[in-house]
Amino acid sequence: MDVQETSKLLDEELYSRQLYVLGLPAMERIQGAKVLLSGLQGLGAEIAKNLVLMGIGSLTLHDPHPTCWSDLAAQFFLSEQDLGRSRAEASQELLAKLNGAVQVCIHKGDITEDLLLHFQVVVLTALKLEEQLKVGSFCHKHGICFLVADTRGLVGQLFCDFGENFTVQEPTEAEPLTAAIQHISQEPLDVALLQPRVVAQSSQEVHRAHCLHQAFRALHKFQELSGRRPQPWDPVDTEMVVDLARALEPLKGTEGEPLEEQLDEALVRTVALSSAGSLSPMAAMLGAVAAQEVLKAISRKFMPLDQWLYFDALDCLPEDGESFPNPEDYAPRGCRYDGQIAVFGAHFQERLSHQHYLLVGAGAIGCELLKGFALVGLGAGGSGGVTVADMDHVERSNLSRQFLFRPQDIGRLKAEVAAEAAHRLNSDLLVTPLPYQLDPTTEHIYGDNFFSSVDGVAAALDSFQARRYVAARCTHYLKPLLEAGTKGTWGSACVFVPHLTEGYRAPASAAASEDTSYPICTVRHFPSTAEHTLQWARDEFEGLFRLFAETINRHQQALTPPADLDGPQMLNLLQVVLGVLRERPQTWRDCVVWALGHWQLRFHYGIEQLLRHFPPDKVLEDGTPFWSGPKQCPQPLEFDASQDMHLLFVLAAANLYAQMHGLPGSQDQTALKDLLQLLPLPDPQYLAPIFASDLELTLASAEFGPERLKKLREALETWRMGAPLKPLMFEKDDDSNFHVDFVVAAASLRAQNYGIPPANRAKSKQIVGRIIPAIATTTAAVAGLVCLELYKVVGGPRPLTAFRHSYLHLAENYFSRWVPSAPAIQKFHDLKWTCWDRLEVPAGQPMRTLESLLAHLQELHELRVRMLLHGPALLYSAGWSPEKRAHHLSLRVTDLVQQVTGRAPEPGQRVLVLELSFEGEEEDTAFPPLHYEL
Repeated sequence: MDVQETSKLLDEELYSRQLYVLGLPAMERIQGAKVLLSGLQGLGAEIAKNLVLMGIGSLTLHDPHPTCWSDLAAQFFLSEQDLGRSRAEASQELLAKLNGAVQVCIHKGDITEDLLLHFQVVVLTALKLEEQLKVGSFCHKHGICFLVADTRGLVGQLFCDFGENFTVQEPTEAEPLTAAIQHISQEPLDVALLQPRVVAQSSQEVHRAHCLHQAFRALHKFQELSGRRPQPWDPVDTEMVVDLARALEPLKGTEGEPLEEQLDEALVRTVALSSAGSLSPMAAMLGAVAAQEVLKAISRKFMPLDQWLYFDALDCLPEDGESFPNPEDYAPRGCRYDGQIAVFGAHFQERLSHQHYLLVGAGAIGCELLKGFALVGLGAGGSGGVTVADMDHVERSNLSRQFLFRPQDIGRLKAEVAAEAAHRLNSDLLVTPLPYQLDPTTEHIYGDNFFSSVDGVAAALDSFQARRYVAARCTHYLKPLLEAGTKGTWGSACVFVPHLTEGYRAPASAAASEDTSYPICTVRHFPSTAEHTLQWARDEFEGLFRLFAETINRHQQALTPPADLDGPQMLNLLQVVLGVLRERPQTWRDCVVWALGHWQLRFHYGIEQLLRHFPPDKVLEDGTPFWSGPKQCPQPLEFDASQDMHLLFVLAAANLYAQMHGLPGSQDQTALKDLLQLLPLPDPQYLAPIFASDLELTLASAEFGPERLKKLREALETWRMGAPLKPLMFEKDDDSNFHVDFVVAAASLRAQNYGIPPANRAKSKQIVGRIIPAIATTTAAVAGLVCLELYKVVGGPRPLTAFRHSYLHLAENYFSRWVPSAPAIQKFHDLKWTCWDRLEVPAGQPMRTLESLLAHLQELHELRVRMLLHGPALLYSAGWSPEKRAHHLSLRVTDLVQQVTGRAPEPGQRVLVLELSFEGEEEDTAFPPLHYEL
């Protein structure tokens, strides 16, 4: 083992999303940390993957045991070619490729005390209990943070001991703190008895955790006596484990008194039956929590566990299954799914292989889900498969979370790269990439024929608008939906099953925050927050460097200038884009001259002009000062190239102006300062700001004067007839393109104008880029939870009580799972329905004209139709004239739809979806859709 001592600068682009979660000080501590990980089965691989992605300094692997078939069900670094090789050696190369900045080493000998002293954190995942106790006692004595993690089938445990004097420097996920230091005292591992201290929400959960603790102790005892683990679903082995659990000493309370609790033998029995299994979703979930605890130990950010966590997903087992099913169905087959077959059986494995699922989104969660699908064998049979839909391309900032991507994949389509990577994880998996997003514009791709072949949908999307649309598609086609999302260390995983659970609903607060907008007048003239100044700066970028270029290019081929190009709005925008120049720029110097002029326009002259309209002492009719409350009176700035933000604005604006015109730019700040000293401040007569209203635009145009307007029109014609401009699309993740530089500098200067505290660069980038803080651990955890629900969905009919929604907050050790609500039942007259129901008109029925269709509805439900729509198109209204109603009623439904909408049904379309309203309905009644089969 050779761990080099190196000091590395933090790669802020690579870890950009993670920095918003952890902060720079914590990341710097993580980057210098040394961790020992013993045990490279599925759980160990998950912990290792998360730690390497998140950029720890070095990770030393220890696992001399040979790879066997059961490992492949959860260990994604191993393949059939690695059978017989040491798990550590077989995993090292692929693990190291996840992050070239992390040293990944192997220790081949025993775990000695001398070895342990080299590490800040030691994690054990596959050692016997006796060895855990020995290593734990030594680590506690020497101040080494110590973790034990283990999964057995559908149950898992995690233990953390960070020492008696461990200090938490930042307990929460809020802005970094300068005070609030907390000391966490952790009990040492009791050598005679592992004592759980479990934070739970009820006495039932505490009792269940205690029984799971005893079950793990009994499993360790069984292995000690038998030299092996219990055979899957073997009644003899299972009863021996139950007997061993009965014989254990009772657990002790916080004061050392024995706990008088009844052992839940049925729970211990269920644990023992499936304990031989190794499941990818369990490894993903527990490995994520364990890796987060390692980060807490290293970074001293967030509260660590105190001390035990027990997690079980025994709800994945059929509720009505036999107590002891045929063990032969669970016996090893010598295949990559042996670890999963040991829990669910070979027949269930066959069912999984024939599923066809749609995965929407190949980002961080999507990559984790695709890894999970490959490991569990979803769609890995002849008739099965997975379709991955994502239109985005791989960016460098993705690499710290989206572990299927590598540096050489940057710029490629995510769907294609993810599909190739998943196939490498499991060569039997058929993955089809589609580089098209799901929205109303792609329903000709993801239409009736496509969804008829899909068994279910998994959504890994980062906007509530997209989630709502995908959920609506699942409701329309009656497909189960598995959905997950994260924000920092918060995460959720949900399951929606047709006719069984409620439908998807976006949280009102979250959906509202996604659509946050500010009044135009506030942003342009009366900002009061940093968010206002950032919105203004982003609008500046769009108007100057994208919209103008797109408009000019769109009309370049016109023989005569279009009328909108000569209007006051366009002339006013041209005034700003032209600035102090008389013609299109030809050199870098021209671009600097324009940028300096634009600085003067926006932060000096424009403010002076605003104050002429609204003087500082202006008083309203009621005597209230105009500049009061949220309206802060601005002050003009004086340009000073020695001030960082002044210089950054000119540098960024000049480079963007040059890029738009296809000219070379410059990053030489010293040369720019020298040039600025030679340039005079621009003449205000050539500057005029953009105003919000048509009246203000007219006034502004009048201020130009006839001569200036003539020159503007001449310049506009020159611009239109010249070479095409390059519209700049705002890109937040490239720190070398000056996009973020411009927005940060513009917003900061605007904030100075109005006396508003500016946002720093990181916060500005997050706001204008709408960046969602993200970290690999939360992503892996929710993906694991989703795949646990997948077992239930694929397993066949289950009662509502079998399913779970989940919510977690890794920073504060909060975890909740609950049964989804049943769908709400709505009523109108004798009609009852839920969100999953629809009225249906089968193909071949006589109701082909609108009149016969409405008569059928009235006869069947005694309801008189008031209005009928197809999308936004109105097909029938009871309020129409008798002649118009008669004409529409006589038409065939398909002809009527085509006549009203102007579009024929798409090829392959199987139904028309019609929206109904009835006479006498309440305002908020939402009737089930009418599916008219073609």
